[in-house]
Amino acid sequence: MRNSTLRRRLPPSEKEPDTSLDLSIIVPTYREAENLRVLLPRIAATLKPTGLAYEVLIIDDGSDDNPQAAVREAADCPAELVVRTGLRDLSLAVLEGLRRARGRTFLVMDADLSHPPERIPDLLAALETGPGDFVIGSRFAAGGGTKDWGGHRRLNSYVATLLCRPLIGGVRDPMAGFFALRRETFERAEGLDPIGYKIGLELICRCRCRHVVEVPITFANRRAGRSKLSLEQQRRYLLHLARLYRDCRPGWGLLMRPMLAFMRAILTVLAVIAR
Repeated sequence: MRNSTLRRRLPPSEKEPDTSLDLSIIVPTYREAENLRVLLPRIAATLKPTGLAYEVLIIDDGSDDNPQAAVREAADCPAELVVRTGLRDLSLAVLEGLRRARGRTFLVMDADLSHPPERIPDLLAALETGPGDFVIGSRFAAGGGTKDWGGHRRLNSYVATLLCRPLIGGVRDPMAGFFALRRETFERAEGLDPIGYKIGLELICRCRCRHVVEVPITFANRRAGRSKLSLEQQRRYLLHLARLYRDCRPGWGLLMRPMLAFMRAILTVLAVIAR
């Protein structure tokens, strides 16, 4: 079935939670079959000692590398593959997974092995025992880090974080794609309208999260496949920020939105030149 809701705002899930499931893990994918063969067994090995009842929802954007086989091979992991059609977009894939999720707690992570599944219990513990309503696996919290990042990538991350600072206050790693939240937090979202890769930032703002907790992780470079970051994705991020300032911080938006529009125009010109 085609995703007829892709170009309109997406409501949060109205599903009643399956009380037998403690956790739903959502993994958006596009051409990540080789990485799934490593990730799913690591998730299963990590969660087996916890006794948690969980599901893993692989939300795939129409990959041509046979993710079906990778999921079938992970016999010890309760994984389900959902193949989307229509607009290919990581944020929309994550929302598809969140709306389908049956657990009481949601956790989102990338498939490229940059997020260590061994830290899943630590994120869940921080959500369960602390005051937080949103927990991030953070590269930049004390004790966290990145492996083999060059100066260009660090600068790109710094600028992206600086641009959203008025939206998220003191959160150190708002760009993170490794995070956990309770079902009820997701269900209080208003006007979800994501675009691009920064779905965590969207949820922090639209779910009105007041207590964001950061658990340090070491972020690894992808094991296989290609990075999806491009000039177009950077342009989409700037558009995403403009929407969030418009809806969540309109006062700041008077300052930020013209600047973001100017930056988008520059990236559009660079993309044309690069063709």
